[in-house]
Amino acid sequence: MAIEIERKFLVKNPPLHLSEKKLSIKQGYIINDKKQVIRVRKKEKSFFLTIKGNQKGISRLEYDFPISENDADELIIHFCNDKVIEKTRHYLRHGEHIWEIDEFHKENAGLFMAEIELKSENESFETPDWAIKEVTSIEKYYNMNLATNPYRTW
Repeated sequence: MAIEIERKFLVKNPPLHLSEKKLSIKQGYIINDKKQVIRVRKKEKSFFLTIKGNQKGISRLEYDFPISENDADELIIHFCNDKVIEKTRHYLRHGEHIWEIDEFHKENAGLFMAEIELKSENESFETPDWAIKEVTSIEKYYNMNLATNPYRTW
């Protein structure tokens, strides 16, 4: 069973120049509600169909299935109905962890969020000074909700 445990933070003055690498991401949502998410993701030259289960605390079931580029394109066109976000993910090391800073584009431009993946809900970590507010449980910051209620409309 695959379990995702992550915490999310708003970012002010992101130190993108410290990125160890960055990737372009486009993802669309076939199903996006509070209990389940089915997402199509294009991450550079990798393509996935992802199923996420109901969130409990900061944990949720998550399964990634590799798919072809053609399948990813067709699923986004025919099943996502404009529920798509685009972002650049920057990977930065801080303390003992790799942080992922998402720089959102298009209707979500201006929004920067950082995620840290943990091994357990109680794992301790050092919060960088650029991570200004935790938004892990604030639903409007979920990627699936940014696809239907973009940051620029708030």
